Amino acid sequence: MLRQQRRILELDELLRNYDRSTAQYLADQLEVSERTVRADIEFLRDQLHAPIKYSRKSGFHYEDPSWRLSTYPLTHGELFALTIGARMLQAYSGSAYRHELETAITRLSERLPEQNWVDLQKLAKEHMLFRAEASVDLDPEIWQRLESASHQQQSILMTYYTAGRNATSDRQLDPYLLHIYRGTNPYLIGYCHTRKMMRWFRIDRIRKIEILPAKFVRNPAFDAQEYLDAIFQHEAGGSALEVKIEFDRETAPYVRERRWHPSQSIEEYPDGSIALSMTVRGINDVKRWVLGYGKGAKVISPPKLVNLVREEVEQISTLYTSKN
Repeated sequence: MLRQQRRILELDELLRNYDRSTAQYLADQLEVSERTVRADIEFLRDQLHAPIKYSRKSGFHYEDPSWRLSTYPLTHGELFALTIGARMLQAYSGSAYRHELETAITRLSERLPEQNWVDLQKLAKEHMLFRAEASVDLDPEIWQRLESASHQQQSILMTYYTAGRNATSDRQLDPYLLHIYRGTNPYLIGYCHTRKMMRWFRIDRIRKIEILPAKFVRNPAFDAQEYLDAIFQHEAGGSALEVKIEFDRETAPYVRERRWHPSQSIEEYPDGSIALSMTVRGINDVKRWVLGYGKGAKVISPPKLVNLVREEVEQISTLYTSKN
């Protein structure tokens, strides 16, 4: 029953948004047989009294476009959950879907009594607030082109701004994955034809994008979840390293309460301090993370990470000890 409900909702959207919905087209979009599509259309007509007509010019369509499904109403709680989810998405992933979210929630609200909707909006606005540490403004057109290129497996040519060099460059990329890190940092992960390797690119730093006609074949060995599990935060380069960091008694509770990496293990010490161990690729992000805990964290291994932290601390120290 649930599968049919989902299919009916998808069929409803197709009938509203496509100019000539033939049975074959609808079957292809829903990935079912024409027979199933015709049965669903009959269900809509007979059971839900949908004003569906057919003509050679328009295919299957609603004779009255204002008609709305009423047999599958959302409950107050379901619409509230969607409203909160939409506000969270707006707060944490920029403005790429702002218009679509507002339109979708407004349409869904038509299935609730007006006063219930007013009360729900008041509750959402006055009693539940979402704030991101720092937000980015995504260009909706660039985001949607990336979505399309990734889905259709088409290579792209992009003009990219590199903050570290304060310069732009043109790159050809095979877009594998769109990843929003920490809720506010949108990344494009893909195969860079210049570097001949998988690379990360901040989507808000893409200045221009062109979808190329050429299709690319995804590396069958690439597993998105395994790839993300192997890195710490968003640094993907380098070989896998065993990292061990000790946190003092005062800092330990803040580290212990979260899972920082899929491979992590924690060793408890009698005095309340802990040692966190994990296997990661790339250690510059680990270095920055450790420095964020100040004197509460100490890197034990590997030596390369110990030296990176030591050098950073020494350079910071000179900023406060040099005489002006």
